[in-house]
Amino acid sequence: MKDDLNDRQKQIIQQLQTKGEVKIAELKEFFDVTDMTVRRDLEKMERSGLLKRTFGGAILASKDVALRERSIVRGVEKERIGRLAASLVQAGESIFIDGGSTTLQIARHLPEDANITVVTNAINVAAELSEKRIPTIVLGGILMDTTKSMVGPVTLETISRMAFDKVFLGATGLHPQHGFSNSNMHEAEIKRVAIQKAKESYIVMDHSKFGTSMLVSFANLNVVTAIITNESPNQEMVSICQTAETSIILA
Repeated sequence: MKDDLNDRQKQIIQQLQTKGEVKIAELKEFFDVTDMTVRRDLEKMERSGLLKRTFGGAILASKDVALRERSIVRGVEKERIGRLAASLVQAGESIFIDGGSTTLQIARHLPEDANITVVTNAINVAAELSEKRIPTIVLGGILMDTTKSMVGPVTLETISRMAFDKVFLGATGLHPQHGFSNSNMHEAEIKRVAIQKAKESYIVMDHSKFGTSMLVSFANLNVVTAIITNESPNQEMVSICQTAETSIILA
């Protein structure tokens, strides 16, 4: 997505991220605009590689929405989540931060010269930490352009030999039956192993991800220490988290 998307087009992206598909008729009614206006919006975003038009609507061009585009959506909420997550890191700790638009905000809010060690598979996270002079270990592997993250056997082998005080991971969805999920199986496997190697694990996600399930589940609720989010989910999800002894921390 280019930075010149208007508010309506950004909202269409939000709906695609939540539902995976949108219909022209529904968008026309929702925004109270003409059929042609919606079609022009979809054409513009298709040219940018954000979606693929279908008969009567559109789907995500890839479930892996590019990081730059995801950063635009709910940017204020993600910034608040990242700041709070960064405040949980204590001096002397070894932590893992994976790739994503919300986890990137954690790196941006860690203090300069922090007495910690950060392991990451995300090259943009590593770049942020380098500017802050924070000791950082970057995992090797196959680079995913959509999230600027390393994945694959090399990444898994390296992370499996480590131990972390805390891990901070993004998630594309949280569903009562499907648990925490992600659209890419390679990234999901990295998340799963990172949780296994951590004393405490934190999922950072904005409220739009609650009730959503993506292709690959990487963790059940009961293996996660806490969810850091900007808005409390519905009472059903709150009760499920309480039963699983997973805290919900509001930013």
